[in-house]
Amino acid sequence: MKELARFSIGIGDRFGMQGQAQLQALADARNLGCTIIPVWNKSYREHSIIHTDPSQVREEADRAVAALGWKDPYHVDADHISLKTVDLFLDYSDFFTLDVADYTGKPAEEASIARFVNKYRNRIGHLSIPGIDEGLEITEATLLTIARKYLLAVQEAGKLYRYIAEKKGAENFITEVSMDETDQPQGPLDLFFILAMIADEGIPAQTIAPKFTGRFNKGVDYVGNLAQFEKEFNQDILVIAYAVREFELPRNLKLSVHSGSDKFSIYPAIKKAIYTHNAGLHLKTAGTTWLEELIGLASAGGSALTIAKKIYREAYHRFDELCGPYATVIDINRDQLPSPDQVDEWDGDTYASALRHIEGHPRYNPHFRQLLHVGYKVAAELGETYRSALKAHEAHIAEQVRENLLDRHIRQVFIQ
Repeated sequence: MKELARFSIGIGDRFGMQGQAQLQALADARNLGCTIIPVWNKSYREHSIIHTDPSQVREEADRAVAALGWKDPYHVDADHISLKTVDLFLDYSDFFTLDVADYTGKPAEEASIARFVNKYRNRIGHLSIPGIDEGLEITEATLLTIARKYLLAVQEAGKLYRYIAEKKGAENFITEVSMDETDQPQGPLDLFFILAMIADEGIPAQTIAPKFTGRFNKGVDYVGNLAQFEKEFNQDILVIAYAVREFELPRNLKLSVHSGSDKFSIYPAIKKAIYTHNAGLHLKTAGTTWLEELIGLASAGGSALTIAKKIYREAYHRFDELCGPYATVIDINRDQLPSPDQVDEWDGDTYASALRHIEGHPRYNPHFRQLLHVGYKVAAELGETYRSALKAHEAHIAEQVRENLLDRHIRQVFIQ
């Protein structure tokens, strides 16, 4: 199989114009002594809204790599694909995020559940995982509960993996399993047996995205109990290390943090954990890149600021349409949104300061930021007007993108 390095980061952008700026941030990180492998990603939903296709993501990645002379590996992710959408990505992707959220919580056939329980009946009793002090007690009821919640989802992931392997060859791609879109965080026993299921399905997963405690809203900071998150993150690393040995999973299997953009408050705990345990990490950050484009346009002033204001006005009046698909991962108080007329009175610095994610800044408005985060459809509808503005202010915007990725994300998570 194609092997993913210890540290990797999901990048990319809605409009496919910031690949070189993002890769420059990774080149800067490499000069600081830390190699992080870029994984360009864009989901089917984003393609359908913007009317792009996976070939354009591959082209963006290849252009950036050629322009900067990048010598390390790089990958293109078919992000959150299913059997319904995977064919569109097969020719252009070498990293596949298997999304089986539609099957999580739905029970598999009773015969499959019974086989799973019988296979792991020898695990009933106390499970001791090195590094986890608390007792982990397994009963038959534990096995049944976990199987009924996750077995069907992992079986579907197996079907999807085997389909991709048949089409591309198992040695030609990297597999991630996404288990984060569930109602409750997974404890150590949940993750342990999910990994057993993944091994049973023959999926050579190199990254897994579990559900952590707290809210991972799009484009804003983590909301939740920091101490509990740190405990869960460390436990997950230890469970993975143990399961790799127990179930002969890929030795480089690592955690993936979805919606990882701007989760600044948990970055110190993540950094401490990966270096304490000598673990890997895949961090997905792609979603906020287009906000850095807006910040660049706003701060450029003139007609570029007018475009940024127009996008907000339209997003404000189409709130329900734009927020609906993201309802579970945003938290916007409409009373905290400035009116479009107010925004029209702002200068570029005020607009940029309201949007730029700097906690504690008096102008920063997370509600304004979240609405614009999901409002990229409006920019897409502007078509060449928006793209021409990006080209006209390319250098200024690129610096916003590079600085955001390097200073606010990479330095905080990966650089010791």
